Amino acid sequence: MDNISHSLAGLALGELVERSLPADTDPLRARVRHRLLLVSCWAASNFPDLDLLLTPLAPRPLGYLLQHRGHTHTLVGLLPQAVLLLAAIWLLWPAARTLLRSSPVTRGGLLAAVAGGLLLHIGMDYLNVYGVHPFYPFDNRWVYGDLVFIVEPAFWVAFGVPLAMLAGRRARWLWLGLLALVLAGFMLRDYLEWWSLAGLAAGGLLLAVVQAWATGRSRRGLAAGWALLGVFLGGQLVAEREARALVMQQAGDGRLLDVALSAFPANPVCWSLVTVAQDDDGQQMVLRRGLLSLLPGLVPAYACPSPIGGTTSRAAPSEGIAWQWTQSVPLARLRSLHQQDCAVDAWLRFARAPSLQGERATDLRFGPPGAPNFSTLQLSSVKRCSFNVPPWDYPRADVLGVAAH
Repeated sequence: MDNISHSLAGLALGELVERSLPADTDPLRARVRHRLLLVSCWAASNFPDLDLLLTPLAPRPLGYLLQHRGHTHTLVGLLPQAVLLLAAIWLLWPAARTLLRSSPVTRGGLLAAVAGGLLLHIGMDYLNVYGVHPFYPFDNRWVYGDLVFIVEPAFWVAFGVPLAMLAGRRARWLWLGLLALVLAGFMLRDYLEWWSLAGLAAGGLLLAVVQAWATGRSRRGLAAGWALLGVFLGGQLVAEREARALVMQQAGDGRLLDVALSAFPANPVCWSLVTVAQDDDGQQMVLRRGLLSLLPGLVPAYACPSPIGGTTSRAAPSEGIAWQWTQSVPLARLRSLHQQDCAVDAWLRFARAPSLQGERATDLRFGPPGAPNFSTLQLSSVKRCSFNVPPWDYPRADVLGVAAH
C-alpha cells in the first residue's frame, strides 16, 4: 500500500489504543502519552518500508524487486524492528522515557501500538497484487491478496475522516477539504468512477457525523472507520472470488496456472487481470491480459477507468471480460535464461507473470509486453553476479521445474 494509507492507519490505531487506556489525570503526562502512542504507531506502520535502504545491494531493478517487501516484511523480521523502534524512542525521547519508567499502563499501550502498527503494515501490503512472503524462513513463497488497488482511497476516508474530526476546527476543515480535492482530482483524471466518488463521500459523511456526535474519549468514530473498512474489504473479497470464477470459465485452452487480479480504486466492479497458462504441448507459457466487469450490462469492461487498466475495444464480449492481448513465451528460452543468467534467475524470484520481449524481461502485472516499468530487466545489462539474492521462492516454479521451500 501507499505510505499515506500506512500513515493514516497507524495514526488511527494509535489513537484507538490511547482511547482504550484509562485516562491519566495529570495533563502533562496525558499529553506525553497521547503523542507517544500516536508517533510510535505511525512509525511502526511505516517502519518495514525502511527496506528501501537495502536496494543498492543489487543492480536495478533487482535491488528494489528483491529487497523491498523483503526481510522487514516477514513476521520473524518484525521482532528486531520492534526492538529497534522501542530503543530509539527510549534513547531519543526523554519525556517518554520518564513516563515509561513510572507508568505500566503506558508501557503496555506502547507495546500494543508498536506491535499493532508493524502487523498492520504487512497485512495491508498483503491485500494487493504485489504480494508479500510473511512466513519466511519457514515458507519462502509469495502470497497475494489480489483484493485492493495499491493506492486505495477507501483507506484514506476510513482513517482520515475520523482523525480529521478529532483535530481543531481549522485543521479539521483543512484536512477534510484537502481529502475532498484529492478525490475529486482522481475522478477528473478518470482514476475513479463518479459512483465510486459518491460512495466514498457517503462513507466519509457517515463517519464525520458519528465522530461529531461522540463525546470525550469516545472510540465511536474510530471504531466506525475500522468497521466501514471491514465492510469494504469483505465486499472486495466477494467480488474477487466472483471475478476469479469468471476468469476460470473463460480462460481458454491449455493448463491455467495463475490468475493475477488487480482491483480498481474504490470499485468492486472493475478488475484488470493477467492469466498465466501452459499450452497443451508444454512448450509455451501463454500470458493474457484483460479487463473484467462484474456488471457488464451497467459498466462494460471497456468503460472501466483506462488510465489504470488501459484501453480496449468497445465491442467487448457481454460475458464481462475484454481481452487486450496475448503473448506466448517459449519455455525453453525462459528455462535457459533461468539456468545461465544470474540476473534473470534473481528476477524470476519476483516475476509472477514473466514476459520476454526482445531483450527485455517484464512482469506483465505492471504493464504490456515490451513496455518498460519498474519491474523491467534489460537482458545482459548485469555483468557480474556478486550481489545479494534473497531466497524467495520463484512464483513461476511451476514452469521452471523448481521445488518450493
